[in-house]
Amino acid sequence: MLRVITINTNGIRSAKQKGFFQWLSAQQPDFVCIQELKAQEADLTDEIMNLSGYHFYAHYAVKKGYSGCAVYSREKADQVKTGFGVQEFDNEGRYVELAFGNLILISVYFPSGSSSEERQQAKFRFLDAFLPHLRALKEQGKEVLVCGDVNIAHKEIDIKNWKGNLKNSGFLPEERQWMTNLFEKEGWLDVFRLLDKRPEQYTWWSQRGQARAKNVGWRIDYQIGTEKLAQSAYCTSIYKEEKFSDHAPLIIDYKFEIKHAS
Repeated sequence: MLRVITINTNGIRSAKQKGFFQWLSAQQPDFVCIQELKAQEADLTDEIMNLSGYHFYAHYAVKKGYSGCAVYSREKADQVKTGFGVQEFDNEGRYVELAFGNLILISVYFPSGSSSEERQQAKFRFLDAFLPHLRALKEQGKEVLVCGDVNIAHKEIDIKNWKGNLKNSGFLPEERQWMTNLFEKEGWLDVFRLLDKRPEQYTWWSQRGQARAKNVGWRIDYQIGTEKLAQSAYCTSIYKEEKFSDHAPLIIDYKFEIKHAS
């Protein structure tokens, strides 16, 4: 059995102050994938980096207080990679990859294109580079789980106001098509949607206009898996009772056993 949690913390120090780690310890996860650390190694307290019972692996951005990804893992990784070989994005601290026997686990933070056309073009470059990278991972023959803030709502069901967002970053036709290709042509599975087909299941809400209280949200945080692993998922939830960030934690339980070559 594996319990995997993914969350964009919008600053891990900020999430800590809001009670994130107290909540986390009660969840007993095997893996916690974090996006938007908004910190460098020197900024992180011992309490954050040495969470009892976990190994901590992080990819920090060059720019201070920006981006950054991490994974808390109960098990020590056989292999650790930070970055996926594209300097533009590796400098932004967007990727942690851990190998454990028959499993590869990834925490990834896709760029947002909402601040400018320049950033949207960077997001398209990221998508173009990341797809062949995912293909190569799959070709290793292991089960792969990609967790993270993808900054794309895939379908109309995944966003409250879809008609009003058709020309906005995060719901552009090209971005949504990239997701469709990933699931329909490349053979990856959107694990949450295997288990929960209900509308109005969101993981992010704008900080403006009481969006969270009114549940005017977007589902942009995912666990995306290869077939065998994804099909072993049996329980999922989005935890909204407390607010650690503008995102909510996505929790999925899997009937999957990590096996190491003897």
